Amino acid sequence: MSVRGTYDADGFLVAYEQVMAKWPTPRETASVPTPFGATHVNVCGPADGPPLVLLPGGGGATSASWYAQAAELSRSHRVYAVDLIGAPGRSTPADDRHPRTVADLAAWLDALLDGLGIAKTALGGHSYGGWIALHHALRAPDRVDRLVLFDPTQCFTGFKPAYLLHALPMLLQPSPRRVRTFLKWETGGAPVDPDWLALQEAAAGFPSLRPVTGPRPAPEALRRLDLPVLLLLAGSSRTHDPSEVAARAEELLPRVTTAVLPAVSHHALPHATPAGTGRRLVDFLDGAGG
Repeated sequence: MSVRGTYDADGFLVAYEQVMAKWPTPRETASVPTPFGATHVNVCGPADGPPLVLLPGGGGATSASWYAQAAELSRSHRVYAVDLIGAPGRSTPADDRHPRTVADLAAWLDALLDGLGIAKTALGGHSYGGWIALHHALRAPDRVDRLVLFDPTQCFTGFKPAYLLHALPMLLQPSPRRVRTFLKWETGGAPVDPDWLALQEAAAGFPSLRPVTGPRPAPEALRRLDLPVLLLLAGSSRTHDPSEVAARAEELLPRVTTAVLPAVSHHALPHATPAGTGRRLVDFLDGAGG
């Protein structure tokens, strides 16, 4: 585990709970043991509702970032929002075993689903969480019935070079100021939720594990993925070209529905979405799409 920069653990938890206060009530929490550590999950919605597991992006995203979608989704689904193991949040990685490969991430997610008592689920992910979700669907299609991807990275196309150049200083030496500067650039200076921004800044220097990275999924594997996929892309994303991502996904995935969300950037997702996004998600999860 690496610690970079100055990290205020108490300040991070205060910022985390400030965003979680935007979630609907009642809300439960669970700490699920896995071979890679205890995974923290925020849970809401009817106990007998169909399950929906949500994975956040990397960096300071955390499970809290789904707050804008949680109320509508939890009316019909049992929502499980996960803090990624080894990333900012309330999950606690094991001392002696860390995810190092895509297979490890799949084993972690399988263990998490088992611990939650979920045999098969709708699975959603934003950014890096979308990359994990897609890989898991490819490796364990019997455990996923529908897939929702919010501006996923490294799934269908690569990063823009300019994005990597702007992100590099923040990644090498994170600080609240560098996080704020980077997000102002990526969002185009658009207004953002101040509590969400405070959480991103508070996550700077979090004692994170090195994230698992790897190549994009193989085209032949994507062509064999026989389940409905909803791909929602940030129209103002500076991470990649949304039209290129959509075109590549439509070329490869047999049952994909794509939509470009206007006037929203990559890092503002999933909370800053146009009106009607929650309804679109519910309709898709209920079988109206795919």
